[in-house]
Amino acid sequence: MDKELKKTLGFSAALSTVVGLVIGSGVFFKPQAIYTATNGAPGLGIMAWIIGGVITITAGLTAAEISAAIPKTGGMMVYIDEIYGPKLGFLTGWMQTVLFFPGTSAALAVIFAKQVVELFGSDSSNMAFVLPVAIGVILLLAILNNIGSSFGGSIQTIATIGKMLPLILIIIFGFIRGNSTSLFSPMVGPGTTTGSALGQVLIATLFAYDGWINVGAIAGEMKNPGTDLPKAIVGGLSIVMAVYLAINVAYLWVAPASDLAMATSPATLVATKLFGSIGGKIITVGILISVFGTLNGYLLTGPRIPYTLARQGLIPGSNALSKVNKGGSPSNALWLIAILACLYALSGQFNLLTDLTIFAVWVFYVLTFIGVIKLRKDKPDLYRPYKVPLYPIIPAIAIIGGLFVIINQLLTATMIALGGIIITLIGLPVYLVMKKDK
Repeated sequence: MDKELKKTLGFSAALSTVVGLVIGSGVFFKPQAIYTATNGAPGLGIMAWIIGGVITITAGLTAAEISAAIPKTGGMMVYIDEIYGPKLGFLTGWMQTVLFFPGTSAALAVIFAKQVVELFGSDSSNMAFVLPVAIGVILLLAILNNIGSSFGGSIQTIATIGKMLPLILIIIFGFIRGNSTSLFSPMVGPGTTTGSALGQVLIATLFAYDGWINVGAIAGEMKNPGTDLPKAIVGGLSIVMAVYLAINVAYLWVAPASDLAMATSPATLVATKLFGSIGGKIITVGILISVFGTLNGYLLTGPRIPYTLARQGLIPGSNALSKVNKGGSPSNALWLIAILACLYALSGQFNLLTDLTIFAVWVFYVLTFIGVIKLRKDKPDLYRPYKVPLYPIIPAIAIIGGLFVIINQLLTATMIALGGIIITLIGLPVYLVMKKDK
């Protein structure tokens, strides 16, 4: 239970947790979407990593106040429920169950499959090869996680090594062997405006920075969350931002932005230029281990949301979805996420799926940021072991940044945004029917 969590985490443990949670697959693959949006120009792409990092730091600092004040299992779904009521809380869990976790898992499986297909010398645009691998890796991890949760921990350790090794090697050798070029000029390519591309590149970078919402979950286990948590968030996300900037500068020093826009995996393209064909394949294997671990993380944590909703009797099939197997895994909830992920994977799209999920989840992130202000007014006497610094400036930056991304997506990628809204709102009649049945 939450109250029994031991306060054993110091600053260094919290810092490493932040870095480990955030660095995933986006840094290896999202430069393609970014430099496609800028029409092959580097400037706005580099700026997007900086702006996305600042938005993420303010977001993490803001949401951590709620995480520390409401230290309950369930994360954002519980925060929204406490602040706005059960209906909106349910919609948060519904969005995470039917869209965010399976959609992101599908995106990771698709990009994993494309890398595997390329590694063996085939065309990654051939869906006859890509889709079986994508669905296969989802089902494999679902089976392994059904055995028990201890396997997941081992995968995460190996994946951490897998993701850091390619990053370190590309950064070091990119700076040594690359040729310095202009990083900020031109901002965008011909026929593209900064205003029209900014929302797209921010959506891409925010996917790479995603994972920060889970940082606040460690507040209950920290010795001194009031001072150490904000330091860990700012420090950890600043390290992530520095790594992301360094790797993207290294990419651009080795290959022009126009080449990165054409590559499924910019990291593999750069690694091949730096280390040759064999070296490039070795780096690709490291990237695959990283993506495999990230996908495992989503399939490990995602089922806890439908499991929690099922325990409350709020979703169809609650009796089945609330069951736990002998290995301690919410088996049926896990299969729900896995099967939905397989269906999303049939699209064969990485960038489309991540744009869809990031748009949907950021709607609820913004509600969480606004909730910090609302909670201060509604419950001024609530015990807050940590308060967001520079209030209300930091929450305001997080809210404005989030709203810009949401509104820009509605205007420039309307069908994707509407798709996310419709899938989320389907939860309303489900909630009303289930409530009535209860």
